[in-house]
Amino acid sequence: MTDLDLTVSETGPGTVEALTGDQVAALLGVPGMVRLTPAAGGRWRVSGNQKAGLVRLRTPSGGAVRLHLRPKIAVRDLLFLLSYAPTDPWLPEPVTAAGSDDLLPALADLFARTARRTLEAGVLHGYRTVEEDLPLVRGRIRAADQLRRVGLPLPVAVRYDDHTPDIAENRVLLAALLLAARLPGVPAPTRLALRHLSDHLTGVRPPRPGETPPRWTLDRLNSRYSAALRLAELILSGRSVQPTGPAAATVDGFLLDMPAVFERFVESALGAALARHRVRCAAQEGHHRLDKAGRVGFRPDLVLYRAGRPVSVVDAKYVFLQTSTPPVEHLYQLLGYCTALGLAHGHLVYAAASLHGPSDHVVRRTGITVTAHALDLGRPPAALLTNVAALADHVAADDVSPGASEL
Repeated sequence: MTDLDLTVSETGPGTVEALTGDQVAALLGVPGMVRLTPAAGGRWRVSGNQKAGLVRLRTPSGGAVRLHLRPKIAVRDLLFLLSYAPTDPWLPEPVTAAGSDDLLPALADLFARTARRTLEAGVLHGYRTVEEDLPLVRGRIRAADQLRRVGLPLPVAVRYDDHTPDIAENRVLLAALLLAARLPGVPAPTRLALRHLSDHLTGVRPPRPGETPPRWTLDRLNSRYSAALRLAELILSGRSVQPTGPAAATVDGFLLDMPAVFERFVESALGAALARHRVRCAAQEGHHRLDKAGRVGFRPDLVLYRAGRPVSVVDAKYVFLQTSTPPVEHLYQLLGYCTALGLAHGHLVYAAASLHGPSDHVVRRTGITVTAHALDLGRPPAALLTNVAALADHVAADDVSPGASEL
């Protein structure tokens, strides 16, 4: 029974380790988490696969593999991307909150302090419809259920509205507090603070194992919860590290898919900037078809609409380019999108600082231009958002091609 601690960057050559068969099986039990390739001397090269987080895997022999996947960008910058919301005045807080170089401790500490500030103002209550049998009349009698009792006057089947803390917002918050307190790598003081905060939510039903967090909608009444709830949903979404296979290892931890983080940030920040140009962003639409028969579908990251008509298409690429020329397959992809949508211009947005300003690539004999842009994720938040605003100005200048689009 042996334990193994591994620290791997999300990109780069990785590290060469002597692994047992059980440890290899545990690492392969979560597909796509890392890349494993044989190395000299019977060892294995473990390299990142654009994931970040901390995962603890238990092997069949009773040992454990503790895998720390470090993000390429600084934790402070990553927390900004994760917590960004264009309409939230709390926006600057995450930028100065991360004092740790490790993602999970920094995120747990940020969540604990945000939840404390939220709950110190009082636990939110709401009305919930309750149906139960009581020895007295409360609210309205459920006539149909009461008639089935055939002569029994008590208990009474009633329905009433209860003013309670057991609402969706508090259930999401409680689920995340309990989960974060159990995650590996969370420092003891933060773990204690998270458990103490969960005690504030008396009367809130704790989550059952495997239960999907309830949905909530932002409104005037719960707006002060918005920052804590965004972080809570982030923690809950990162918990699903599901092993596969006949001898799957037991997994505990928090894992982020970095391309998805980048795509969500581009969608949110660019969408807010383009709204000022009266351009609407539609993300991940699934109804588009590449062929006239409608058998081949495609799902662009963002299709931009003005007055109901598509004017451009944007694809976010979490790729740190070493040259100013995008890969050919990326240009092919945007060419296909523009052709099917009847557009003259498409845009590739990279998570890179190597591109010096937008670079246009005009495809011969088509009249279609694909422009590559870069967003430097290592810049301070204000500078990064200025970069996004400049990107929006460039993209908003697009218009539909003379030919009508076929949607």
